[in-house]
This record gives sequence, structure tokens and C-alpha cells, in this order.
Amino acid sequence: MRRTIAVVYAVAAAAGLFAQGPVSISLKQAMDMAAEQSYSVQYSALEAQKAESKIKEILATGLPQISASGSLNNYLKVPTQVIPNFIGDDPPTIEVQFGIPWSMTGAVQLNQLLFDGTYLVGLKATRELKEKSALDLEKAQHDARSQAAKAYLSVLAAEEGVRLLGEGLPILEKSSSDAQAMLDQGFMESTDVDRLTIQLADTRNQQRNLQQQANVARAFLSLVLGLPTGTPLTLTDPLNLLMDDPAEKALADQPFSAGQHIEDQQASSLVRISDLQVSQQKAAYLPQLSGFINYQQQFNGEKFTPGDGPWFPASLWGVSLNVPIFSSGMRSSRVKQAKLSMQEAEVNLKGTEQRLLTEHLQQQAVLKSAQDSYETAKANMELGQRIFERTSIKFSTGVGSSFELTQEHANYLTAQQNYIQSTVNLLQAREDMRKALDMY
Repeated sequence: MRRTIAVVYAVAAAAGLFAQGPVSISLKQAMDMAAEQSYSVQYSALEAQKAESKIKEILATGLPQISASGSLNNYLKVPTQVIPNFIGDDPPTIEVQFGIPWSMTGAVQLNQLLFDGTYLVGLKATRELKEKSALDLEKAQHDARSQAAKAYLSVLAAEEGVRLLGEGLPILEKSSSDAQAMLDQGFMESTDVDRLTIQLADTRNQQRNLQQQANVARAFLSLVLGLPTGTPLTLTDPLNLLMDDPAEKALADQPFSAGQHIEDQQASSLVRISDLQVSQQKAAYLPQLSGFINYQQQFNGEKFTPGDGPWFPASLWGVSLNVPIFSSGMRSSRVKQAKLSMQEAEVNLKGTEQRLLTEHLQQQAVLKSAQDSYETAKANMELGQRIFERTSIKFSTGVGSSFELTQEHANYLTAQQNYIQSTVNLLQAREDMRKALDMY
């Protein structure tokens, strides 16, 4: 884990990402950063540490165990016992005190497990447990990369919408100003001016809404990256280069193997763990053998003078054998439950494989459809822009009407909205496809 933390700081220092100052970051840097220090990855890293500690706990069970104990006893009244008089006949019984007021004992004992079938199976399970924790951490990193990419691209898409709306504003503002001047000269009706004023206000409102969406997307990106809220972010990858990247366009045709997917590997790990659990429950039928060595010192005295003695040593060793014979069906029931759990894990593995194959086919269709929709929307927006600009020129020269201008501008706005939405859909489809391919 220290190495992981060191990598986080190295990446942060190299990219200038320590949180309070402005951060300039590319898409790849954002994905790498999320995979290192997003909150979900930090949580999974702690879970991996817990798994490491659990493995050490299991290993320690079969290693020597040393314990120390001590006791101190003081009789306020030494117990009196009545025994037959073995000296004479009168009286028939006598009263004696066999104890002394003070006694102290100190002991050290070593215990060692010599044979336990469940422990031997547990040793095999520790390797699988370690692999599973590594797979879980890797899955969390993949998810963090996916979230970071989607958040990064959402910011770019929202800001692209702000830019596109801003491109048409100067033309609309000039047309509105010209219309007001013509109204002042008596060459235009107030209805035409009002129509342009409404269109201009509506466009500015849409631009503000998109800017707010971009701000929210930036805040979410900071959250995904594990940065403090309000950290200034500069995204260095332009949207157009990402949209036209040949590698991104080729995602739909990438080959797919379910066995290489992280989720399939996790499901396979569960099957192996379940198989080891069956073996562990079967091993409960085997005997258990353990040994121990004990050494102690004991003090007894009329007064409490342990420093002066006397102390009496004692030492003991032995072995303990536990042979399970009859458990009223408890062990067989546990074996049956473990077998059923393994069958469940096998069903889950098959279901995961089929789900991954189905999701890949679905994402292929979604991505190809999103690509076609994007290209159509882009062409329609460019066409709508040319029509709007020509109509604006006609209006400025007195050939076109304000109704025609506002109508074409509304069509242009609709084409822009469709383009922005198709851009978001395409980016979403690409990231979903990347996740389906497990290309993180």
C-alpha cells in the first residue's frame, strides 16, 4: 500500500495536481488519477489491506502461539478440614489446615498446531483470497477510470454547447439592433423587433443553462478525481480531436473475449474459493493434533515475601488429539451447503459470461447507431448554420422578414441541441463500449 500511495504522489506531482491550485489535465491523466485516488479506489485499497491482514491471521493460526499467565492468592482465613484422628482415638477427628496464606504462580506456555486438515485447506485459500482482493481493487480502478472519462467528456460536451450557442449570438444581436434602428426610422413594425428580442433572450437563457450544466459536470469531475470541490480545472484535450480519434471510432469492431474481462475473472475466483470451502468442510472429518510445552514457577509462604522465595519450578509437555466421530449430521450439512454454494458460483460464472457477451453485442449496436446519429446531426447543424447565416444577410439587406429569420434561427437552435445530445450519446456509448470490452 505504501507503494500505491507513493505512486499517487508521484502522479500528482508530475501533473501539477496538488489540489488547492489550478489543475491542467488531459483525459488520460484524469483516468489515471481517478484510478489512483478516487474515493471508491481508496475504499477498495483499504479493503485489500484488510484482506492482507486476514491472510496473515490465517497463516498465524498454524504457527507457534506463546502465552503467559500469572495468579496471586491470599487466604484471609486458611480453610480448615476435618480428618480422622490417625494418632490416637481421642478425639476421633482432628482439625487441620493444609493451605498457607500466600501463593503466587507464573507460567509460560507454547502451543503448536501439529495437524489440522481445515488449516491446510485454509492455506490454499489464502492465495485465492489474495487474488480476489487484487481483482476487486482492479475492478474499482476500472470503474473509476470509466467514471472519470464520462465526467471529463461531459464537461467538454456542455462547454461545446455553450460555444455553439455563442457563435450565433452576435448575428442575432446585430439583427436585433438593426431591427430596432429600422423601427426607429419607421421602416419596421414593433412585432418584428419583439420577435427578435424574444429569440435573443431565449438563446442567452439556453446558453446560461448549458454553462450551469458545465459547472456541475466540473464539480462531479473533481469528485471522481478525489479533488477538493472548487479546484480550478483546465481540460487540455479538445473535444473535436477526441470525437475524430480513429482508435475511438474503431471501438465497435474490437474483438471480445469474455474470459479476459475483469468481471469474468472475479466470478471465476468465486468458483475457486467455493471449491476450497467444500474441501475445508470435508477436512473437518479429519482428526486434529496439537502439542504444548508449559513451564511455571510457584511461591508459597506464610508471609508475602516472593522476593525471598522459595519458588518451586514445574514443567510439562504434552499432545492433544481430537478425533471427530459423530456430529448428528452437522458436518455433512455443512459440506452440502458448501457444495450448493459452489454450484451457485458456477451458475454465476456462466451467467456472467453470457451477460458480458450480450452486453458487448448490445453496445456494438448502440455505438454504431450513436455514430450514425452523430454524423447526421453534425451535418444538419452545419446546414442549419448556413441557412441561418444566409437568412440573416437577407434580413439585413431588407429582402427577408423577421419571421423567416427567427424561424431559421429556431431551426438552427434545434439542430445545435440535436448535435449536442448526439455528441453526448456518442461519448456515452464509446465509454460503455470500452467498459464492455474492459479496455481500462
